[in-house]
Amino acid sequence: MVIQSKRVWISGGFYPAQLLLESGKIVRVLPYGEMPAGEDYGDKRIIPGFIDTHTHGAYGADANFSPPEDIAAWAMKAPSEGITSFLPSTSTQSDEVLTLAAKNISAARKLGRGGAEILGIHFEGPYLGTTFKGAQTEQFIVKADIAQFDRWQDAAGGMIKLVTVAPEEDCGFEFIRYAVESGVTVSMGHSAATLELAVLAAANGANSVTHTHNGMSPYSHKSPGMVNAALSCKDVYAEIIPDGVHVPFPLVRSLFECKGKHHAVVVTDSLFAKGMAKGEASFDGFRVVLGENGAAYLKDTGTLAGSTLRFADGLRNLVEYALVPFDAALNACTINPARRIGAEGYKGKLAAGYDADIVVLGDDYTVLQTYCRGGKSI
Repeated sequence: MVIQSKRVWISGGFYPAQLLLESGKIVRVLPYGEMPAGEDYGDKRIIPGFIDTHTHGAYGADANFSPPEDIAAWAMKAPSEGITSFLPSTSTQSDEVLTLAAKNISAARKLGRGGAEILGIHFEGPYLGTTFKGAQTEQFIVKADIAQFDRWQDAAGGMIKLVTVAPEEDCGFEFIRYAVESGVTVSMGHSAATLELAVLAAANGANSVTHTHNGMSPYSHKSPGMVNAALSCKDVYAEIIPDGVHVPFPLVRSLFECKGKHHAVVVTDSLFAKGMAKGEASFDGFRVVLGENGAAYLKDTGTLAGSTLRFADGLRNLVEYALVPFDAALNACTINPARRIGAEGYKGKLAAGYDADIVVLGDDYTVLQTYCRGGKSI
């Protein structure tokens, strides 16, 4: 199959080009009009597919509790917002719940029903701190435990690719080093760590910060903490939720000014309630209220619990409201998350040899078409 447009995102800019797709891959990138095109998108923007490395659920599915069929249905709906691959993200729960979640997500991938690819699993906890626990369930927060993590990895069939850890809960950074040596990306989050402790955790292998500005020791010029580390450690990736609620847009812009084009990562941190009507929603006893601002709050405490952000809207918000340059904003949605989890050799850009994960985007950021590994998915 050949698709083309006068605006294809190649090497940091839009150029007239066509993409030859075979067996789920981009096999050649050719001049516009070189071959007969199966789809000619005119002057519509063709960009790499979005990669969401932190999403707890959407469209009624939940990474902790949903059966494989519902997780697979979530994957089928995700391309409507431009997502072509993602990491279902668990949140802190009991050993039994997380074991079953690992098995269910692994089984969902094996169903092979199409849609966005499940690249792996993100464990957000339970190796977190309690001071900045946010909506995480405190009774199940524990110290980092290699043997326990190995059991979850076995249940997942090796699919755990990312784990969020509070560095102060990992004595001597033993778990961080073990995870990284095992091929698992470690991100720092829900942490009261000082700048100095976070820098040492990064030196021991942690490569990113989870939902920067949220769930962590705040920016301070006298007692610098995790936010200071996220902004000042140049080779550490920083997640950002660009919904305008979790972080005001001026601070989003400041984060990009600190991290540059290559170390900011957009995530949705979405909940099962994404795609549902505003008002109250619940899943397995977890009750939230969906605000008019698109955020979800715990019913009982009012604590901010996650977003219902559609990924393409996140790109729009970065460019139109946070005034982030388009190339930096798009990198944060595509190649940067791929690099963060070690998938940059086959995900995140439009080039020969890469997976044919492609989004056709309108000038108003409407997703007009999504290709997941070469197949039309909306």
